[in-house]
Amino acid sequence: MIGGFMTSNEKIRNIAIIAHVDHGKTTLVDCLLKQAGAFRNNQHVEERVLDSNDLERERGITILSKNISIDYNGTKINVVDTPGHADFGGEVERVLGMVDGALLIVDAAEGPMPQTRFVLSKALELGLKIIVVINKIDKPAAEPLTALDKVFDLFTELTDREDLIDFPFIFSSSLNGFAINDLDDERKDMVPLLDSIIKNIQPPTGDETKPFQFRATTLDYNEYVGRIVIGRIVNGTIKSQEQVCVIHADGSQERGKIVKLFGFKDLGRVEIESASAGDIVGIAGFSDIQIGETICDPNNPEALPLIKVDEPTLQMNFSVNDSPFAGTEGKFVTSRQIRKRLYDELEKNVSLRVEDTDSTDRFKVSGRGELHLSILIETMRREGFEFAVSKPEVIYKTINDELCEPYENLIIDVPEEYAGSAIERLSGRKAEMKDMQTAKGRTTLTFHIPARGLIGFRSEFIRMTRGEGIMYHTFLHYRPFAGDIPRQRSGSIIAHELGEAIPYALAQYEDRGVFFITPKTKVYRGMIIGECNRPQDIVVNICKTKRLTNMRSSTADVMVTLQAPKILSLEEALEYIGDEELVEITPENIRLRKAELNKKIY
Repeated sequence: MIGGFMTSNEKIRNIAIIAHVDHGKTTLVDCLLKQAGAFRNNQHVEERVLDSNDLERERGITILSKNISIDYNGTKINVVDTPGHADFGGEVERVLGMVDGALLIVDAAEGPMPQTRFVLSKALELGLKIIVVINKIDKPAAEPLTALDKVFDLFTELTDREDLIDFPFIFSSSLNGFAINDLDDERKDMVPLLDSIIKNIQPPTGDETKPFQFRATTLDYNEYVGRIVIGRIVNGTIKSQEQVCVIHADGSQERGKIVKLFGFKDLGRVEIESASAGDIVGIAGFSDIQIGETICDPNNPEALPLIKVDEPTLQMNFSVNDSPFAGTEGKFVTSRQIRKRLYDELEKNVSLRVEDTDSTDRFKVSGRGELHLSILIETMRREGFEFAVSKPEVIYKTINDELCEPYENLIIDVPEEYAGSAIERLSGRKAEMKDMQTAKGRTTLTFHIPARGLIGFRSEFIRMTRGEGIMYHTFLHYRPFAGDIPRQRSGSIIAHELGEAIPYALAQYEDRGVFFITPKTKVYRGMIIGECNRPQDIVVNICKTKRLTNMRSSTADVMVTLQAPKILSLEEALEYIGDEELVEITPENIRLRKAELNKKIY
């Protein structure tokens, strides 16, 4: 024993990985696993191991934090991946509480980004030791030393602790599989990075001789054992099948047995018999445990400080699909199946809330933001569910008899020439500018904005900055209602009857607006098939065919040339719909429709 601590946790290191979207953190972890021999020489390795979910690969973002473990020279390095997106900000803070240090990965060409700044500021608040990895140094436009200077400026801005500002750094290229201490070193493998982790990151503190204490940090779910709670053992040791006590957030205690104890090895979870202070483990056997609650020794029940989870700020209704095409494309269509799936999601999605409504066919789902909810919708769609969702709305609260709404702290980073139009658009959405900094042709703007002002802003922002802008927002607090936000949207073009869209009819109505559908698309009465160029809705008969006569015409068989339709993605569809409209989600199609299909107008 050394200074009251057992020496066995000398062999453990717990680190988080912090990086902006697409700066190469997931590829870097693949390299570390290969270096440590986690894959057999002949094994086919899936690229970007950490982004294991199809949606994560497509969008290039990490949604769920995941744990992996690397065995290097007898030391176990637990690596926790942090989500880089603000809608999952609640998860970031909890994950950082489990670790003793972090790797900050920065692109050598781009330097640190606003998104990295948010997670890094949280890590420095907790006093974590940071190792900076300047990645992608093989890029043609890479300027590793300039990127390092920018990181240093960012550290001095975020903290004044000398020990944290004096950070160790490594240069690497995860694509080519090497890490080096100095730009002139030989470029062969990832060993310098693994050595740097062992040298600079402290072993976890924790006393094995004290009574057992464990804090729940993330949730997972397994059909066989139910809810699995993942976290770090703060003190003591634990064995599988042992009796323990859970202290809930309200102070109540629940006794029970650890059904299964999981450790992490390479990419997977493995069952283990025992674990001691400092290790990161998964515990199964408690179905009601929530994030931040404590599992401890039943003879010495002592709670650890609670962790706060971000409150949901947006809500929408999920309902059974009742359109004329209901049940033709999906596998799961009934309210019972949709309800079960939504309640199953609560087992592992912490910031989500699901409530039953007065109708058995409709459920109110609340989440952290548009991205959070649209990822749930897209995941269900891919699993074969068919349902309809309403327009996202913010969650209001009454505080001191005053109606209040959630505000977000919005940071946008745009090329200088777009700063004016960004400020103009945001002021129309009731945003207040708090800070503005310009450097090297880019402007960083900070706003406080009502959460409802952000609905639909992302796609407008990307168009306005031609894809060069970066936006990032986190929940700030509730403030008094800011008044109405005018929403400019033209009317819709609505289909008149059930049938197939005919090119002849589409060509006739082209001057009325932009269509969302292509010829041969199946439509029904009340379905929104385009955006009108006037403020009112118009109804068109899109299934009208050309009448045939026995007269011969020289232009009879001229091909119809149509404008390209505007095909809406799921997020664009959610942003587009109004109060009386729904998005119909099926595994094959995303359709827009009026909530009431049989109104007199159509």
